[in-house]
Amino acid sequence: MAEHVYEGMFLLDSGRFSRDAAGVSGQVTQLIDNSGGELLASRLWNEQKLAYPINGQRKGTYWLTYFRMDSASLTKLNRDTQLSDVVHRSLILKVEPRLVDAMVAHAKGTAVSEEPEAVEQQTPESTAAGTVAETTETETPETKSSTP
Repeated sequence: MAEHVYEGMFLLDSGRFSRDAAGVSGQVTQLIDNSGGELLASRLWNEQKLAYPINGQRKGTYWLTYFRMDSASLTKLNRDTQLSDVVHRSLILKVEPRLVDAMVAHAKGTAVSEEPEAVEQQTPESTAAGTVAETTETETPETKSSTP
């Protein structure tokens, strides 16, 4: 089967996360590892009030991950997350191959190294001179000829 990069958003139990952040996030990593995936990036995304209670919880912690996995192993990962007592909900999306490097770098908080394209930079003097030249070439009410 083909190996792809996936983005996983996991809604975690906020109470357990506040008591043991490393342990709960480690369980998400363990779920991915047990399914045969390779974790590329993992971080806290947000903690907020939920739109409706889930398993009696009114707050949730969103955990964002990027991982590489065989597409056949996704069913095992989905099953394991549904059976987990820490993960309330999960959403896993396949990442477009062209965007993988940029999205993983953004999740890690690093910049993607690319060759910058040749862009002509304008200095403030040339920009100001260009606007002055444009305004002097336009007609003013005094220079307009009024013909009836």
